[in-house]
Amino acid sequence: MFLIFGTRGTDTLLTVVRFVCGVCGVLAAQRVVRRTTKLSLFFVPLIPLSRSHRNECVNCGAVTSITAEQADRAVAWSGDQPRA
Repeated sequence: MFLIFGTRGTDTLLTVVRFVCGVCGVLAAQRVVRRTTKLSLFFVPLIPLSRSHRNECVNCGAVTSITAEQADRAVAWSGDQPRA
């Protein structure tokens, strides 16, 4: 009998906000992304193992790790921003 197990990561786009990138210094859209890694058994994701958040600059492609609190604030803040 074979037992097939492993991990699988999935990315979820939480919101897109506009502010100055810390790397390139340009006012550009920043994607706030949540990555969830789950244990999978027979290719079925079962148990979440870890969760991380990151900020991706659309202009330069820089990726910055952020905390869950910062991601939550970005989601709340994105609702207050005027639409362009």
